[in-house]
Amino acid sequence: MLQNEIPQLHIKTIDRFNKEKLYIQLTRIFLDEIRSGNWERGRQIFTEEELCKQYNVSKITVRQAINNLVDEGYLIKVQGKGTFANSELPVAGLVMKTRLTEDTFENEVRAGREVLFKGFREPPPDAREHLKTDGEVFHVLCRAMVGGEPVHIEESFVPREMLPDMKWPDFEHCSVSEVLEEMGAKRIFKVRQTIGISQVYGDSARHLNLQEGEPVIAVHRLFISSDASELAYIRLLGRRDKYKFQIELERIR
Repeated sequence: MLQNEIPQLHIKTIDRFNKEKLYIQLTRIFLDEIRSGNWERGRQIFTEEELCKQYNVSKITVRQAINNLVDEGYLIKVQGKGTFANSELPVAGLVMKTRLTEDTFENEVRAGREVLFKGFREPPPDAREHLKTDGEVFHVLCRAMVGGEPVHIEESFVPREMLPDMKWPDFEHCSVSEVLEEMGAKRIFKVRQTIGISQVYGDSARHLNLQEGEPVIAVHRLFISSDASELAYIRLLGRRDKYKFQIELERIR
């Protein structure tokens, strides 16, 4: 094989009837390619677009699988060149990945997500503290509704420079974290999260149909890149009678 030749892809299929997430299945398939020697160490792997086409999955799914293996040392990204196989040997690291989900309703009940505001603004004090910036931030305020009743509100704050090619996506059908992965200047490396009880006042109480001062579940998330840059701060307030927080662990190998 020539030095710059991309290795042949040995197609294994994604099982869409499997309850296991697509990116977890794809992570395992890519790992098998490395361990079998099909993706030799030091060789460039296929582009995200080629992998999307071969496996009929979204770019976000491919990127999640690649990032899993980059984090564990099996793949390495080279700026301006692409992604390369790094090792076929096991490396130290987690075998369980944590996925955060908000189960606010039963499976048979459909929830609506409405965007109450999106635009640029000066950051409020808590966002300024978390993001370490006084500059203008992109702000999205969304509300989840079930059966005509509000379940939670979510406010996202992203420094302008972290979304340089902002094209105003449809936030009714995608999250800010998905937008960051797809369009952000830097990818998400880790999330720092705190959960507690708070009280609501003003517009937050009104959006949740609660009285001033009523207690709510408060979730704060700070998205951080591999170079320790603060990518986004998300503040979520959920009604205690409707909002349930769940942590799901998934085995990737």
